[in-house]
Amino acid sequence: MADQGIEVGFIGLGMMGLPMARSLVARGFRVLGCDPSEAARAAVAEGAPAGAVAFAPDPAAVAARADVVVLMLPNSRVVAQVMEGPGGLLAALRPGTLVIDMSSSEPGETRRLAALIEARGAALVDAPVSGSVAKATTGTLAIMVGGEDAAFAKAEPVLKGMGEKIIRTGAVGSAHAMKALNNFVYAAGLLATAEALRMGSALGLDLGILTDVMNASSGRNIATETKSRQEIISGRYAGGFQLGLMRKDLDTAGSISDQTGIEAPSLALCRGLWAEAVEALGPGVDNTEIHRFLGIRASR
Repeated sequence: MADQGIEVGFIGLGMMGLPMARSLVARGFRVLGCDPSEAARAAVAEGAPAGAVAFAPDPAAVAARADVVVLMLPNSRVVAQVMEGPGGLLAALRPGTLVIDMSSSEPGETRRLAALIEARGAALVDAPVSGSVAKATTGTLAIMVGGEDAAFAKAEPVLKGMGEKIIRTGAVGSAHAMKALNNFVYAAGLLATAEALRMGSALGLDLGILTDVMNASSGRNIATETKSRQEIISGRYAGGFQLGLMRKDLDTAGSISDQTGIEAPSLALCRGLWAEAVEALGPGVDNTEIHRFLGIRASR
């Protein structure tokens, strides 16, 4: 259990942030939440011990009170608004404060904000997560962390309140870069799996057996293991990660390709197909619906 004296500011109580904040409370931390959604605020407080949850009206009020502040926001644009906009976090940061950016942010923007935070005598680590809402709920996320040793030492107990596998990745910005590249590889595997299932279906193959063959052979990947039978063949399409979030991570990987000058044709293919899928199905559907989109696309 955490030291009951530690209060963690938590900005962003969305689909992932809400269960992550609740996980911290379950492990003995006090949480100072900040989110415009009244329903999200009520959900964090529901069932919490007396005094374990409080709320701040804006990010500046979080900075004035909490020594550790977690950001779980949709993208770098929103992170910048929370940091630098009216009532923002940056101007109110006190020396010694630690900001943990767990959002899916762009590495270059993360480094820019880290420099601004350092100029105020505070520190930032980037700590994006891998795992579904289910893992956030149970506090078993995998968390990548970029930052200096002292900042990591301060962040580690808080991160362990939300995840079970903590992987240090290097300097600030490296974790956001590695998450984007990892998710590109996942998207490529999911796309290949969906295409193989489509072709197998057209041949009249037993897709369950095809999945068993892939999982016992060189085609095995996380999509064949955890998405093929469970989400795609079943038609459930509820793997826990939105199509729009997948596109966002692919776009971040694309910015890395541009910055490094490394040509990545398979990444370009994935970005194009996911952009088409989001336009056709909307960003809120599950990312496994890339399989359904391929069927729609073939029928045009």
